[in-house]
Amino acid sequence: MIKTNLLKRLFNIRGMGQVITVGAGLIVMCVVFGIINPLFFSPVNVANLLRQIAPILLIGIAQSYVLITGNIDLSIGSVVGMSCMVSATLMTRGIDPWVAAGITIVICILTGVINGFLVSGCKLPSFIGTLGTMTIARGVAQIVNNNYNTNLIGDGPVANAFRNFFYYGKTFGIFNGIIIAIVLWFIFNFLLSKTRTGRHIYATGSNLEAARLSGVNTLNTVIKAYVVSAFCAGVVGLITCATTGMGTMDAGNSYELYAVAAAVIGGVSTLGGQGILLGTVVGACIWGALANGLQFAGAPVAIRNIVIGVIVVLSVLMDVIVRNRRTDKTKTKTNTKASLVNPG
Repeated sequence: MIKTNLLKRLFNIRGMGQVITVGAGLIVMCVVFGIINPLFFSPVNVANLLRQIAPILLIGIAQSYVLITGNIDLSIGSVVGMSCMVSATLMTRGIDPWVAAGITIVICILTGVINGFLVSGCKLPSFIGTLGTMTIARGVAQIVNNNYNTNLIGDGPVANAFRNFFYYGKTFGIFNGIIIAIVLWFIFNFLLSKTRTGRHIYATGSNLEAARLSGVNTLNTVIKAYVVSAFCAGVVGLITCATTGMGTMDAGNSYELYAVAAAVIGGVSTLGGQGILLGTVVGACIWGALANGLQFAGAPVAIRNIVIGVIVVLSVLMDVIVRNRRTDKTKTKTNTKASLVNPG
């Protein structure tokens, strides 16, 4: 009886039903890949898989925040590239890596503020507003070093400390990139689920006008969501820079699509107001496991992209169907009550 009540309470948590369903699918998928190639579960591959998942989780968090407000951020991938190029360019020109990282994050946050103001303040459709900043950020990534990838950021003690902190180093036997993703997940999950800001984000995505009439500052709320998005993308850019040891102009290409995939597969609604970051973890794991498992199975990259695309389309389709059914049920109940009150 206690177990039954616990399961009911678990499924009553907003968005948890899809998280559990998708999580079960993730387990089945991993078992299948393990049967195809036992090396899938080898310690080395599991460690590499988690390192691949970490940046996808961060950009998934970024997109989740924005999607829950009822918007979208197409600039995530370009902000990753801008972060990678700006930080690496500053380092190759003699700036301390930690100062360069700080300047880069500030620039990324300003990009998030601009995105939020364009969407909520200027009333631009989020698709158009962030499409513009996507192009601008990619242009900055290209022009900051005169349309060239940067040289290596160096192999001195400070540069190595930077690379170890964001990627190569370990803490308690776990790669730092994984720890950074976990720590940021806990911070932003707490912000979304336990604070007033989080409640305002859900309210804004559920019904913008109702949230505004309830006293929610929707402009600030949307800006905060985009700032979180840009910050996470900036951190991924620093991780990319630490991984390669240089700035590459094409860093972050297609990451906005991976971010949508991680969020939507995990149950974050593209219509706003629904989703939890635990689902984003599952979504990121599915993306990573698919990419890694299909590689072990000998499948080409094209097949991986097709499979992920199909999963994203099906996830969005399921979300729309469920939303429409709920709307229809609500309308039916309202009409029934109205007919009882006014039988004539």
